[in-house]
Amino acid sequence: MAITVGTQAPDFTLKSKNAEGLKDVTLSANFGSKNTVLFFFPLAFTGVCTQELCDITAGLSSYSGLNADVIGISVDSPFAQEAWAQKEKIGITLVSDLNKTATDAYDVRFPGLAGIGDTSARAAFVIDKAGVVQYAEQTATPKDLPNFEAVQATLKALA
Repeated sequence: MAITVGTQAPDFTLKSKNAEGLKDVTLSANFGSKNTVLFFFPLAFTGVCTQELCDITAGLSSYSGLNADVIGISVDSPFAQEAWAQKEKIGITLVSDLNKTATDAYDVRFPGLAGIGDTSARAAFVIDKAGVVQYAEQTATPKDLPNFEAVQATLKALA
């Protein structure tokens, strides 16, 4: 079961890759200034994950308009994530949880996806400026998308 509303969000520092190179992304860097939305997803270059991240990118202005930073997290390498983001024009920050530290901290590990190994489950978290989880959802299956309307309603309530 994923961590619950009212819980202090586990902090992390994970790697992201873009044209400028590898960089560290630390969740707590937003504390005190921005709300943060975390979208855990199983794997880059898969149909449902591509749909999810492209939908989020298409609506990115609605998140930034609510003073929220959006971070996508998967167990893919930062290099695979960057290639996928370029191919699909994904515009949010993607971070690599290759060692599954954040996946385990948020308790969203999906064991044995398609017989290839453990990945992150599909999950969404809204974390307020104080670092407290205000919304938590893990979908029933990796094929189900998070409730984007509920995520945005939570952000609106924090505004």
